[in-house]
Amino acid sequence: MRRAELFGLPRVRPWSWQAFLLGFAVVAVSAVIQGVCVALGAKLYFAAFLPSIFIVGLIAGAPASAFAALLTIALVWWAFMPPFFQFTPLSRANADAINLFFLLAVLLIGLADLCRQTAAIVSRGGLKSTSESAATNSQ
Repeated sequence: MRRAELFGLPRVRPWSWQAFLLGFAVVAVSAVIQGVCVALGAKLYFAAFLPSIFIVGLIAGAPASAFAALLTIALVWWAFMPPFFQFTPLSRANADAINLFFLLAVLLIGLADLCRQTAAIVSRGGLKSTSESAATNSQ
């Protein structure tokens, strides 16, 4: 019996248009949440977007999650870094913030991909052990 879910979460094929649409939708929802945080006085540019990168990677795979991360960088640069709603040359602090987000996004995408692969193995019934392993010495 194969499950089409990831421990209760639906799964989407990694290179499908649904995966990229999910990435776009999750980034849009995160942008609204980030906008509320900025209106309340928060100065963390990427705070609302980091969990969304992991969620997209878990549900839709690494390609859609990478698309969401690149879309996030462009969106934050345009909408949340002063001057707002225009692309200007980055200051050193803003470039460092983008570099740190990129590093964290790569790590989260890798972690989400490992979790996705592990869930696929578990849903198939786990790893099948053989009678004799290559690491076992019978002497």
